Amino acid sequence: MSQDNPLLADDALPAFSQIKPEQVTPAIDALLAESRADVAALTAPGASRDFSSVMLPQERLEQRIARAWSPVSHLHSVADSEALRKVYGPAEEKLTDHAIEMGQNRDLYAAVQAVADAPSFTTLSRPQRALVEHALRDFKLSGVALEEPARSRFREIGVELSKLSTEFSNAVLDATDAWYEHITDERDLAGIPDSGRAVLRQYGKEKELDGYLVTLKQPSVQAVMTYADNRSLRERVYWAYQTRASDQGPHAGKHDNTLRIEQIMDLRHEAAQLLGFANAAEESLATKMATASTEVLTFLRDLGARAKPVAQQELATLREFASTELKLDNLESWDIAYASEKLRQKQYALDEEQLKPYFPLPSVIEGLFGLVHRLYGITLRARDGVDVWHPDVRYYDVTDADGRVFAGAYIDLYARSGKRGGAWMDVCRSRFDDDAQSQLPVAFLTCNFAPPTEGRPALLTHDDVLTLFHEFGHGFHHLLTEVPLPSVGGIDGVEWDAVALPSQLMENFGWTRAAVDLFAKHWETGERLPDELFERMLAARHFHAGLFLVRQLEFALFDFLLHLEYDPAKGARTLEVLEEARREVAVLHPPAWQRFPHAFSHIFAGGYAAGYYSYLWAELLSADAFGAFEERATTGHSVIDAVTGERFRREILAVGASRPALESFVAFRGRKPEPDALLRSHGLVA
Repeated sequence: MSQDNPLLADDALPAFSQIKPEQVTPAIDALLAESRADVAALTAPGASRDFSSVMLPQERLEQRIARAWSPVSHLHSVADSEALRKVYGPAEEKLTDHAIEMGQNRDLYAAVQAVADAPSFTTLSRPQRALVEHALRDFKLSGVALEEPARSRFREIGVELSKLSTEFSNAVLDATDAWYEHITDERDLAGIPDSGRAVLRQYGKEKELDGYLVTLKQPSVQAVMTYADNRSLRERVYWAYQTRASDQGPHAGKHDNTLRIEQIMDLRHEAAQLLGFANAAEESLATKMATASTEVLTFLRDLGARAKPVAQQELATLREFASTELKLDNLESWDIAYASEKLRQKQYALDEEQLKPYFPLPSVIEGLFGLVHRLYGITLRARDGVDVWHPDVRYYDVTDADGRVFAGAYIDLYARSGKRGGAWMDVCRSRFDDDAQSQLPVAFLTCNFAPPTEGRPALLTHDDVLTLFHEFGHGFHHLLTEVPLPSVGGIDGVEWDAVALPSQLMENFGWTRAAVDLFAKHWETGERLPDELFERMLAARHFHAGLFLVRQLEFALFDFLLHLEYDPAKGARTLEVLEEARREVAVLHPPAWQRFPHAFSHIFAGGYAAGYYSYLWAELLSADAFGAFEERATTGHSVIDAVTGERFRREILAVGASRPALESFVAFRGRKPEPDALLRSHGLVA
């Protein structure tokens, strides 16, 4: 292994400050050349064909590349720059090409098959057998069985898709950063609470402007769309936000993703057919719990049939309220969030601004750490002196009950320019333990909350709290793995429609009094959240649950149908398919110029292609799994139960992809998941 590669820090953690864009290309080239040479030696005639001679060397090779690339990829998401962008795309294309090249290496495939065929295979541990089985599956999905010219074409498609994915993501980021509106008259911000105005004032200061700056960053969009009395301002923000990176809106055509969507869909379909699948949707199911397209569509349409009537009634009530109380006879898309918040305040006397003072970010973090300590017996301790990419970033060691450091996490929580929107967890380092290498798991945990303002800490909405819990749930799935093989440990290799089970389970605790008491403390007085306010929060929990569900179903059905029904002769038909999905499940129909698919990075620049339904599928699993904690609470124990938490850690978090997700669920719950659990969690059935 090269010791002087600038992307491979000697320390266990990346040296972010030492990563220079001009070093990326030569460093990646050197790593890939080393990898090819090592694979050639591994597959040479006469080489051993046992697990330790075939599988472990491959894990080492993949981890060497991952260790070098993960900090570069992360910087591209959280600290983007022109210099980094210029080298990132070409390097990612080389990595994609190399991955497909290895996936099509028949000598390597034969070596892995020899391990599977050997009598000693049955004596391997469960994780070791899973590693072999996953590798053989992935070889087939990489086109190892293809003959020329199909082999080369499949490889070309993979590289081009990688390039288009990066370009799509860049276009969304650029479009988000490109639009803003400078406001100097505070009357234009009537209705927006002080906390929201403070964020807009902070954005103005960042650009050295007096007054306020409305941007397309999520905290700004949320403040305006939910609270601004200025209907014209809401419309302008909606117009700019919902037309990002498209042929419409204030920057029409400048960052347009229309052609990229067409190219991505065409290439995905061609690649799927080269592998023998009818379409990209069918191909995607090869790595999911769902086994057939009909199973996915039945799941989504059954949910739609049960949620849509509820959503229709909710919308009718909202329209009547908007007309009589707000004098909005024609409820437009940019009025929905505003009117919904007003109705929620009237029905439940609950204003998010009443809750935010009780959710200061430092207290929420402390409470979250207390929660996981009680559930899993672990402790997170801040460590200073770690090289980070921004002053707001903190690093934490994760220790077990005996004080042993067994993992770590970088936490980056505030929105800023050059940082991709949304919230996510990503892998920095995977757990890896063998004779040649020992590596502790490290996670990146990223959110985009409104930053602290003068005189007060960052104050979260309850939705923000749930987002934080969600991402930490993903993080603990990665950090608490006991599988020492990266490809089947943590979140890696877990069926995509089950991978959000731990993250969505964590959200449920955010609705329990026991957990809320750990973090809900008034930022000025330290007072706990009053019982009366908590009860109103619970009462409002399922407010517009039907509207929320049909919106998620719209996204999921659009994504799946887009990939399932693709016809090269007709093209992507993006807006037609979107309308098809909306006719089935939606009750809200936005203006014709809305272009939400053009910024739908989950499916065009992320891992959710033909898999956005996974959020709902995993939510069913998590709702049913949380039932085990609720049942424990009925027997006199706390819902934050260490016994149930230890079982969840052992049967779900610790095992990763070393066994099928359904098997792990049954090991934890004692039975298969019950379909109604999802509807119960949204208050749609008793």
